[in-house]
Amino acid sequence: MTVQVTRGSRASHVALGVALALVLVAASMPAWAESSALRDFVEIACYFIFAMMWNLLAGYGGMVSIGQQAYFGLGGYTMLILGNFAGVNPFVAVPLAAVVSAIVAVPVSRVAFRLQGGYFAIGTWVIAEVFRLSFANLSAVGGGSGTSLTALRGIDKATREHTTFWMALACVVASVALVYLFLRSKQGLALLAIRDNEVAAESQGIAVGQMKLAVYVVAAFGAGLAGGLYFLGNLRISPDAAFSVNWSAFAIFMVVIGGIGRIEGPLVGALVFFLLNKFFADYGSWYLMGLGLLAIVVTIRFKQGLWGWAQQRWGWSLFPTQRRLT
Repeated sequence: MTVQVTRGSRASHVALGVALALVLVAASMPAWAESSALRDFVEIACYFIFAMMWNLLAGYGGMVSIGQQAYFGLGGYTMLILGNFAGVNPFVAVPLAAVVSAIVAVPVSRVAFRLQGGYFAIGTWVIAEVFRLSFANLSAVGGGSGTSLTALRGIDKATREHTTFWMALACVVASVALVYLFLRSKQGLALLAIRDNEVAAESQGIAVGQMKLAVYVVAAFGAGLAGGLYFLGNLRISPDAAFSVNWSAFAIFMVVIGGIGRIEGPLVGALVFFLLNKFFADYGSWYLMGLGLLAIVVTIRFKQGLWGWAQQRWGWSLFPTQRRLT
């Protein structure tokens, strides 16, 4: 009797082909789509990348943070500082800003990792507030009122929008690919073991501290990348916009709606959130109440999110990471 370990399926292979086709179609959008559509795509991409990194940190690593906006805002401000004051091309400054966010996350983790559970979540929020207040008191970047990205003044609008769009598309593809490959590796298994039981994982020889630090730094890198990309397209930044707790709240909403602990979850959640925001944001407080009500309904009726429910019902898995014996 021959036993084999399988991961993918015929459905996942077909889905991969469809995804590649969609990426190619999306790459051609600057040739035929309107500027508003390109800006919408960049916005969705930023939501998705940020939610993907929050899902990696909390859904797979078990570290529930409500302060990831610290690195989102840091990425945006670093991009602006490099572009406005250091003469760096803003498009080049976006990945550099992500690297800076990852570097800053190393010493910050020494403070955050002293806390556990709910204290860790609240502690990350406090850290984000420290970042916000620090930049609000920097007059060089506009203080509390913020400032504009002036480094793009010499670039025409079409070139700026097209380059920003292609960069957003590349960041989305890279984020999905890196997270998918990581979760399929031995390190991904170690991360899931840590999420389920840190003590048991450490007793099996897993370096819990190093793995948690690596995931925290990678999540900070992704959040900084999303922040730099978002404010590159927005052309203006302020402390209240960059370090708002709404970013983490929206990420949690997207992951819960789509399905926590699944790569597809943030993608589905980001699309749902963007559509709701696009068509119902003008209703103000009613819109926010609707988001909360939707989150409650999904949590009660679909405990594993919309994609988790679809996966259980029809066996859908676009990015299979589990190992099965056949």
